[in-house]
Amino acid sequence: MRVKVVMPKWGTGMNEGTIVKWLKAVGDRVEAGEMLVEIETAKSTQEMEAPATGRITEILLAVGEEAEVRTPIAIIETD
Repeated sequence: MRVKVVMPKWGTGMNEGTIVKWLKAVGDRVEAGEMLVEIETAKSTQEMEAPATGRITEILLAVGEEAEVRTPIAIIETD
């Protein structure tokens, strides 16, 4: 099953985020809860956890790209 990883909404004032660093690459295996990506918001930089266990099949936003909350940023294919 394909799981979309979406830009989180960490606060009421957060409308978008910028990818600072991917901690995993396409083809890497991730466990649910494992740190996946660093995202910068207007107020801070935070790490986001993988929402599912599986393999990263696509990264949809490169480092430095900005997206609105709830925009897909990666795809994880579950087992």
